[in-house]
Parts: sequence; structure tokens; C-alpha cells
Amino acid sequence: MSKFLSEEWLVAATAIREEYKGQGGAPPHKMRMNLVITGAPEDVSAEPIDAHMDTTDGDMNMDLGHLEGPDLTVTLEYEVAKAILVEGNPQAGMQAFMAGKIKVQGDMTKLMAMQSATPDPVAQEIAGKINEITD
Repeated sequence: MSKFLSEEWLVAATAIREEYKGQGGAPPHKMRMNLVITGAPEDVSAEPIDAHMDTTDGDMNMDLGHLEGPDLTVTLEYEVAKAILVEGNPQAGMQAFMAGKIKVQGDMTKLMAMQSATPDPVAQEIAGKINEITD
């Protein structure tokens, strides 16, 4: 197991996604989102972590660094990001947003549409495998 967003985790999560590339349905919405993640443990990364999520090619791609011209940028705490992106807990995101712990710049409707969509079975299997490798 490795810590969420550590280099080891990113390599393992990418390998899992590559294993399933093209097998599932396309993400319900195309979106280019930059993430600014604060409060990460020191053994994961220096503060803050710049990451991105891109679904415009029909697969969900996540990596470090920012995209040019994103649809939106989301700033959130490490534990909230982990709860949403790894554990698949949309309630954690909603609670953090309502408490002012998530800041969104850009097209918030894309984020809301992505969160409200039901993932297909392959996406759920990928998420389960990624959750299993995450400490």
C-alpha cells in the first residue's frame, strides 16, 4: 500500500487505469480540472500538491502538475481529496464544500455534473482496486 498522491501511488494507480483503458464507458462528462491539495503528510509531498484530472479523451486521467486552460480549479484538503477521489465518498465532498473547505474557480456545473453521475461497473472496479492500494 502507498499513500495517496505519493509517487509510488501515482505509478500504481496509473497502471491500474491502463489495465482497463478503453474497457468501460466514457466518463459521463468531459472535464479538465486542476487540483490544489493542501495539508498533505510530509512524506507524501511538499505543500501544496498541484494535480489535475482530465476526462476529455474518454478515460479518467489523473497526474501531478496543472493543465493549461482548465474548466475549473478546485482547492481542497488532502483528506477530503482522498475521501472523494479514492474512497468514492461524495458526502465528504459535500460536507467540506458546505463548510467552506473546498474552493472552486471556474465552471462549477461540470464538477456538480461529474459528482452526481453514477460510475459504470468498470469504473467502480477500477476505483475499488485503487482504494485497495491506498494507505
